[in-house]
Amino acid sequence: MSSSTNHKPSLRQALDEEYLSDPYPLYHQLRAVDPVLWDEELGGWVVTSHADVLSGLRDPRFSAQRMEIATDWIPEEMKSRLEPPITALTRQILFLDPPDHTRLRSLVSKAFTPRMIDMLRPRIQQIVDELLDAAQRKGQIEAIADFTYPLPAIVIAEMLGVPSEDRERFTLWSGNFANLLDGGSGMTFEQLVENLLGINEFMEYFRAIIRQQRQQPRDNLLQAMIEAEEQGDVLSENEVLGNCVLLLAAGHGTTTHLIGNGLLALLRHPEQIAFLRTQPALLPGAVAELLRYDSPVQMTSRIAREDLSLGGKIIQAGQEVLFSLGAANHDPAQFADPDSLNLTRQENRHMAFGQGIHFCLGAALARVEAEIAFGSFFQRFSHPHLVTNDAHWFSSQVFRGLLELPIMLI
Repeated sequence: MSSSTNHKPSLRQALDEEYLSDPYPLYHQLRAVDPVLWDEELGGWVVTSHADVLSGLRDPRFSAQRMEIATDWIPEEMKSRLEPPITALTRQILFLDPPDHTRLRSLVSKAFTPRMIDMLRPRIQQIVDELLDAAQRKGQIEAIADFTYPLPAIVIAEMLGVPSEDRERFTLWSGNFANLLDGGSGMTFEQLVENLLGINEFMEYFRAIIRQQRQQPRDNLLQAMIEAEEQGDVLSENEVLGNCVLLLAAGHGTTTHLIGNGLLALLRHPEQIAFLRTQPALLPGAVAELLRYDSPVQMTSRIAREDLSLGGKIIQAGQEVLFSLGAANHDPAQFADPDSLNLTRQENRHMAFGQGIHFCLGAALARVEAEIAFGSFFQRFSHPHLVTNDAHWFSSQVFRGLLELPIMLI
């Protein structure tokens, strides 16, 4: 049983079995108690209303500099392998405030232009077709392992110039970073070391690729980051490496969850699939609704730089504020019938990609991958159905994604 029978609900309960499969009733409970709630169990504020999440993520008085990993615990013999990844992680745009954030984002975004994303469409379609061809031959698919996981992994690996034979290692490193993002403070010493060593391996690997591409430039995202320059300013190697780690994890894991969660939602709502089949022009709006309905990223956090007021509460300088994107996306004050999937929803100011200056840099790429994935899947297979109604989810408060999704295609 959940602990909510004894005292105020806590966001920590999102990891309880009863809420892991469906956290949205918990978010409604939290919002009903208080949209800006002091969570005793987590030792921070939890924000669950759309208006307050929107306001907070746009407020420059909140700092994104929360990836602070001390280095005084590192044994002398491991310093050379553990300090570089820690330094690189703190130079990621996700964890920086202006002016550093402004400078880095303007440089990295040069590698994410609409033209670059548009040029990827034919290749994304080709990858989707190849993955679905293999599934069609078998008449069934384990959608996570055979579709939603490899698709964004192949796309982002090719964008970063990673040879196809190295893709498996690449996805392991993505998991190391996701682990640090999700539970860095709750890790054992051994887990922290293991994940940091994985990221150090990733960085050594990419140092070699960067050296190659400096000698023999290629037309890819990594090259664009190496060459990105503004008013004489360029990305340092640590900044290139740190943001490669970020693009790898953000461009791979979250898009896997977006497409997996979306497939599950659609297969549980077959009447919505009919809309997509008869009106393919609905696809962009459908992807927006699937992002709102079951967001791959459920939460982000900030640190108050000064005493400030949010939702009528005084947040003290130094306190952590957890912004629940999943709760904001199911706030009845913003969305009519928020717990229903409605692909024809008109007003959809969802928070799945965050808000403000840290709005997801890869949002356009994720949307294109999802549009092509959903469109191709449901045009090709006329009667797909779930093998089981039981869904098994990652145990995470930050990320929401399925461990597996077996689907019969005929």
